[in-house]
Amino acid sequence: MALSRSAFGVASWLGVLLVLTSLLSHTRPTLAQDTQYVQTTETDGTVVYLADDRKPALYTQNFGDCLGSSLINVTRFDAAYYQDNMTVLFHLEGNTAVTNESLMMYIGVFAYGESRFDLTFNPCNANIFSLCPMNASVPIEASGIIPVAQSDVAGIPSIALSIPDFEGQAILRLFGNSTESEIGCYSAVVTNGNSFSQPAAVGSVLGIFTVLAVVASFATAIYGEHIPTTRTHYAHSLSVFVLFSVFHHIYFTGALSMNWPSVLPAFWSNYAWSGGMVYSEVMQNSINKLIGANTGNTSMVGAASSGSASNDLGGGYSISQIYKRSFHNMFARDLRQHADFVKNLRSSEVESSLAKRTLVNSTDGYSWYGSPVKPGLPLPGNFSGFAGTLAEEDIPASNAFMTGFLWFLILVAIVVGSIMFFKLALEGLTKLKVMKKDRLSFFRNHWSGFAALAALRTMLIAFFMMMFLTMFEFTYKGSGGVTAIAAIVFLVFFLGLSGIAVYACYYRVQFGRYATSPDRLHLEHRKALGFIPLLGLTRESQRSEKSDPVPSAGSLPWWNVSYVSEDPQRLDVHNDEDFNKKFGWLSARFRRTRWWFFAVWLLYEFIRACFYGGAAGHPMTQVFGLLVVEFIALLVIIALKPFEGSRLNVLMVYILGFSKVATIALSAAFDSRFNLPRIITTVIGVVIIVIQGILTIMLLIAIVVGAISSYMSVTRNREKFKPRKLGPMREKYFKHINQVATDLPPPPPPVPEEPKEPYFNVASVRRYPKIEDEDEDTVADINDPFGSRISVGGGVARGSRANSMRSITSYTNNIPFGARVHRASWSSKDFKNWHEAGNRNSELMSRDGLQSVKSNQSLRDAAQQWSRTPSRGGPAAMESRTPSRGGSGPLEMKKLRNGKEKEKEKEKEQYSVVDERQSEEQT
Repeated sequence: MALSRSAFGVASWLGVLLVLTSLLSHTRPTLAQDTQYVQTTETDGTVVYLADDRKPALYTQNFGDCLGSSLINVTRFDAAYYQDNMTVLFHLEGNTAVTNESLMMYIGVFAYGESRFDLTFNPCNANIFSLCPMNASVPIEASGIIPVAQSDVAGIPSIALSIPDFEGQAILRLFGNSTESEIGCYSAVVTNGNSFSQPAAVGSVLGIFTVLAVVASFATAIYGEHIPTTRTHYAHSLSVFVLFSVFHHIYFTGALSMNWPSVLPAFWSNYAWSGGMVYSEVMQNSINKLIGANTGNTSMVGAASSGSASNDLGGGYSISQIYKRSFHNMFARDLRQHADFVKNLRSSEVESSLAKRTLVNSTDGYSWYGSPVKPGLPLPGNFSGFAGTLAEEDIPASNAFMTGFLWFLILVAIVVGSIMFFKLALEGLTKLKVMKKDRLSFFRNHWSGFAALAALRTMLIAFFMMMFLTMFEFTYKGSGGVTAIAAIVFLVFFLGLSGIAVYACYYRVQFGRYATSPDRLHLEHRKALGFIPLLGLTRESQRSEKSDPVPSAGSLPWWNVSYVSEDPQRLDVHNDEDFNKKFGWLSARFRRTRWWFFAVWLLYEFIRACFYGGAAGHPMTQVFGLLVVEFIALLVIIALKPFEGSRLNVLMVYILGFSKVATIALSAAFDSRFNLPRIITTVIGVVIIVIQGILTIMLLIAIVVGAISSYMSVTRNREKFKPRKLGPMREKYFKHINQVATDLPPPPPPVPEEPKEPYFNVASVRRYPKIEDEDEDTVADINDPFGSRISVGGGVARGSRANSMRSITSYTNNIPFGARVHRASWSSKDFKNWHEAGNRNSELMSRDGLQSVKSNQSLRDAAQQWSRTPSRGGPAAMESRTPSRGGSGPLEMKKLRNGKEKEKEKEKEQYSVVDERQSEEQT
């Protein structure tokens, strides 16, 4: 029952809510006209109801005192322009100590340095009773809607309603009628709500990439036991030092004493965290207590301070023109020019609308207004100098040094604490047997040294920032206590890091000497980016190392300074473990022959800081001095190419160097003495944003690539690597870093071999057994030294060949290929003589190196043995080992195989007959 009652109660309440919702949805908007909607009439007479809390096309934000001694304390001043109904809404709230004073009010709107709208009126005629007259006993509360004509806003281009960081100001001036003088002035910045300032999004993304770079760099520094190998891999990870050099270059460009367009400080605010400019209410209140009332002079650094007189703000004013114009005259002129707009409205209705408008705030749904700026901040809408850049973070220029210094101390504590926590985490994982005991043993045994070097590395990264902030504090002439702290910090950073750098150089070169040798500088024609012609300088010693040097366009005498160690067996700087343990945080990322570049970089950063901070308030000195310094530094760094990693050279040398030179050169256009139109300066500002934006994108790409290469480095001892498709790239990467670590030019490519011409050469000839070798006649012909001999001239004495065996043998040269020479006829005597001559010849040939063939050996074995006999004789031997080309026919071989033993026996008997003449000839 209880459950059913509860369900019934819920259903009843739901029914009531549905009925109320239905009734409210059918209520006419006019019933809530005074609280939620504004009535307007279009040109065709149609009545339109607009939401009262809609976003204006243009509206004001923070405001500040532009008179310095205003008799009226304004606590709220805002104005908004609505394009949909062509009206200007304003609110004014404050108090005064003046007992009785009638006023004239002036409201002017300026966009990009030019007046776009202005209105002068008497508050009494506009039914602003709290100012009619102004009395100390009555709080000032004024609000109203001012109709504007199309001609009044014709000077505001349509793009101004959407362009990021619209540059505009709304100025409220109050004049006392009794003295006809200005008694109050307030200025507010005008915006359209679009901005390049997105620290929550852009700053967070940059912070995530920074953490990724820090983790990747730290991982390569602690992984491994062999220090030189670890240094090699660490040198090719992305340097956090380079990362912050890029961020500092972008943000601290705003430290130049220039009248910046609004787009630049808004864009730079995304990088403010990298320069230690992070707003914290607690921190700023503590700094304000330390500083006290001495907030310094913002105008000394090029900015218009809030609370000081700015008579030329908005082009100034003319008191005679103020009192020649009244609200009725202004409104009558508008009525005549825009009869279509006000033909259904009477003057009393407009004044009534001004009176009916009540003060609204964020609780009423209206949030398009700002608040008074804090002491020490410049006037809203003024972005000059470093004070204008800091205003985006609500940090006064007087608090800049202490803010950056406190955040630096917090950063050092975070770095050291993170290393300690990581060490404890590793020990805990080891005890839990989640990780092997020998994993990262070198780091776990030397974690305190890593923490100390990490703190020193953080100081090196923050060197330029702290040098600039301390010098800026000296120039700003703020509180004495803060200036004293800045002096101590300056000495610690400058003397500390400079002393360490000098000692590191001395530690390396103390056991040796420097020798000079003559050299020459050659001018060479080169091309930048492949098509821009320019002249480059190359030393003669470098040209000699090149296989094909560029022709020289001229030369100058020069000299070469080289270090000669007293110990020729001493290891180079990157293989010296003792030096790397102590000073690797300074030199590890530089080339073997440029290990000392950290000292040059410190000097370069100190000179830059002197121009940024020490010359604050002197824009031309800053710009042209820095332009010379950056240009010389760019040339020197290009010539040295100090970093061992190719990515760092590309990012630090070329892209960052070009961005510095281009940014400084373009910044010269913002000097107020040039008085360029603000639209043109805005275009130049967008160009600078593009240059620095491209630099940031290249840095983010380098961070991702560096993270991948660091992953390859920390998995270098694993045989299995994932993903496998990156395996070949990993091997190529390891080969590359090992070759680059030697700091020697790569070996020249092998000379391509010339194509060989076709040729034919017979090295040796060997005869293999054939089928006819089984025939005894064939074997006999093979062994016959005279059967296939061709007579050559000389070398053998010959007797008479009349009636001899050879005299009847045909030795013609026209015998067909493969034919054998046969005797014309055979007798028993011929067979006998031939046999005896063959035996004698065998003995002779055996003495010349040929093996004799025994008569009782098989025909096949004799032929094979003779074919394998090497040649060691002269021309005669060459003739004797030439195989016979003759052969028996198939029928004859068949007959022999069928066994004609009788004929063979008869032939053997005839071997006993020897030709005496043949014997004499052979003898």
